[in-house]
Amino acid sequence: MTMDPRKEYMTMMTRRHFFGRAATGIGTAALAHAESGTGAESGLPGLPHFAPKAKRVIYLFQSGGPSQMELFDFKPKLNELQGSELPDSIRRGQRLTGMSSTQTTFPVVASRFGFAQYGQSGAWLSELLPHTARIADRLTFVKSMHTEAINHDPAVTFLQTGAQIAGRPSIGSWLVYGLGSVTRDLPGFVVMISPGGGGGGQPLYDRLWGSGFLPTRFQGVKFRSVGDPVLYLSNPAGFPESNRRIFLDALGELNRMKLEEFADPEIATRISQYEMAFRMQSSVPELTDLSREPGRTFKLYGEDARKPGTFAANCLLARRLAERGVRFIQLFHRDWDQHGKMQQDLPKRCKDTDQASAALVEDLAERGMLDETLVVWGGEFGRTVYCQGRLTPEEYGRDHHPRCFTVWMAGGGIKPGVTWGETDDYGYNIARDPVHVHDLQATILHCLGIDHTRLTFKYQGRHFRLTDVHGEVVRPLLA
Repeated sequence: MTMDPRKEYMTMMTRRHFFGRAATGIGTAALAHAESGTGAESGLPGLPHFAPKAKRVIYLFQSGGPSQMELFDFKPKLNELQGSELPDSIRRGQRLTGMSSTQTTFPVVASRFGFAQYGQSGAWLSELLPHTARIADRLTFVKSMHTEAINHDPAVTFLQTGAQIAGRPSIGSWLVYGLGSVTRDLPGFVVMISPGGGGGGQPLYDRLWGSGFLPTRFQGVKFRSVGDPVLYLSNPAGFPESNRRIFLDALGELNRMKLEEFADPEIATRISQYEMAFRMQSSVPELTDLSREPGRTFKLYGEDARKPGTFAANCLLARRLAERGVRFIQLFHRDWDQHGKMQQDLPKRCKDTDQASAALVEDLAERGMLDETLVVWGGEFGRTVYCQGRLTPEEYGRDHHPRCFTVWMAGGGIKPGVTWGETDDYGYNIARDPVHVHDLQATILHCLGIDHTRLTFKYQGRHFRLTDVHGEVVRPLLA
């Protein structure tokens, strides 16, 4: 017997669809919100919670775990301890990764690179970072960062989402969800990836800039360095822009019919993202056209800034994105995982990133944008004081170390010229002022006027937040 189509429709209607329609539907409201006025999205009511110092974030994520021992955390006593066994009183039973778990000896190794103090702040910096040293007084160094994760994927996921297990919204998604986007012609959250030179480094999955259980319109949009910056941005050959407009209008009308029927907010996202893509056909080519940048720009950032896909080019694009109102800009640079060949490989990664990182800070300052742009530089954990594998005069490496590592920050809301936190003489344990991953996240949100305990989203019966149930703002770092 054939079921009456009307009864079948009512049977198939889910509880979510029913209440969505009965309440006019969050989807319709979301679409109206996205299509209002400027086309940009405003944030949640009541946000920011207080006057922000920063309007945007540029996060320079160094994937793989840069060695704080070689770059920032100067430990001169290690020269005396070179080759000696790491004492049990220092190691304190720390668990090991699979890479060094079979070692029977853990020889201490001092950095082979020189250090000096720079600026009025007297910050210690490695000879590998001459450009960063030049702007030392603009930076705040946090030498007491620590995390629970000891392997790359959970550690990167933790920094980006506040949880080691995949599935939570990324920090950029939380910001755009809470504060909205400023520009109507570009996404509120943009991601760019640059490869290192030694085999590519650890994989970076799209979920690291995903929106998790937040609506998908808040996820990051990855810009590519080859072909269209965003996939399918160009019209197919023989398909003029006028036809695309007609096509989108017709498709939008069909989607609106479904939105009215089911009130699914993801349909509203689909409509608004098609329109965003249409506007990006004009905005993105203009954004990525560097031909009008003066020669002094490339002198500042380095000649690599002329090569699409390099860290330097991405730093320059980050400044241009910031000028155009993008809320959260995330750059990932890969291949900082020096388990061996530290003396050969680490200088290459520093050459990739040092000049452009400093140039970005200087460029923002020159344009009067640094005070309202928070720049963050750092990786997912640090490196061990002991050598992984065989220690020789020519070669050494270091394993993952979650107990202490260094990040630096500059700009909106952060006090410049500060070094915060201290590690022991071995650079193995924190001796003073620890800063947890959740503390860093809480401090970043605070700079943008957000109380991290109040930016929440209810999912599966629980109010989630970026910092879970942890985190304290590191107030001595605030301007």
